[in-house]
Amino acid sequence: MSCLLGKNIEELQQIALSVGLPKYAGKQLAEWLYVKRATSFDEMTNISIKGREALKAAYTVGRHAQVKEAISKDGTRKYLFAIDSQFVEAVYIPEDGRATLCVSTQAGCQMGCKFCMTGTLGFHGQLSAADILNQILTFDDLTNIVYMGEGEPMNNIDNVLRSLDVMTAAWGCGWSPKRITVSSVGVTTGLKRFLDESECHLAISLHNPFAAERQQIMPSEKVYPIKDVLNLIKQYDWTHQRRVSFEYICFGGQNDSKRHADELLHLLNGLECRINLIRFHKSEGSVLPASNERQMEWLRDYLTEKNLPTTIRKSRGEDILAACGMLVNALQQS
Repeated sequence: MSCLLGKNIEELQQIALSVGLPKYAGKQLAEWLYVKRATSFDEMTNISIKGREALKAAYTVGRHAQVKEAISKDGTRKYLFAIDSQFVEAVYIPEDGRATLCVSTQAGCQMGCKFCMTGTLGFHGQLSAADILNQILTFDDLTNIVYMGEGEPMNNIDNVLRSLDVMTAAWGCGWSPKRITVSSVGVTTGLKRFLDESECHLAISLHNPFAAERQQIMPSEKVYPIKDVLNLIKQYDWTHQRRVSFEYICFGGQNDSKRHADELLHLLNGLECRINLIRFHKSEGSVLPASNERQMEWLRDYLTEKNLPTTIRKSRGEDILAACGMLVNALQQS
């Protein structure tokens, strides 16, 4: 049975007509789904009882609650959602008047980055737009959303774009696209569509400016070379409100030297962007070393002094495996 969550206004209008409701009921459905966040048809009180019964017979709303929760000592919360026979996690990060949700777009991940625990899960399926939106609509106080959980968003571009459409459309949630950031290792096929069809911010997982070294930790470099990714990105305007940033996990002695810093400056020359340095969260079996705090601070200061704005991202939720690259559905086992 199909669900209504994730449908756009035209589709909801056609659904209304198909069950004997007037076309304007499609707008009412959109308001119940995306503004009032209804979880059942019985809540939709401005739709006739007969109409609600007809909807129940053919559709589901598409909302479901999280099945487990973990709370970090720093206030970060991780939630487990059951999707068919699979599980995915989302992370809620409150901080200084902001509330950011990190959402998943796939069950597991097929990119195989050597530093990412999520990659050890393998790939178990695409999330629908409804699955993505359900994570978001669970929370009513969000200020920002990052598509940085499980999976590679550009490998599920149809459902990612559909969810972004719902989030930013006037008939949907009405969010500014400037409050949403979507990440990617640089899957250029989906990335081009994202750049053309969305106005949301972009974050590229970079982690090493030298192609041969990057490929050793990111197999995607062989198929989607970072130089090709940058050639595509540089075709777009980043000088106004839309932003592009580069995620850069720091590995001690492997990507945090002056040689790497100078190559970053060369690689990103002419592009209005910023770099987010990320602490490496070591996992069992990992052989990659983490940079120390002093070296990360040096790298930040060196790049910033050379007019490449660089920050060190604060690590959150590491104690509950909620930090960057640590989503492995551990709540399923707890």
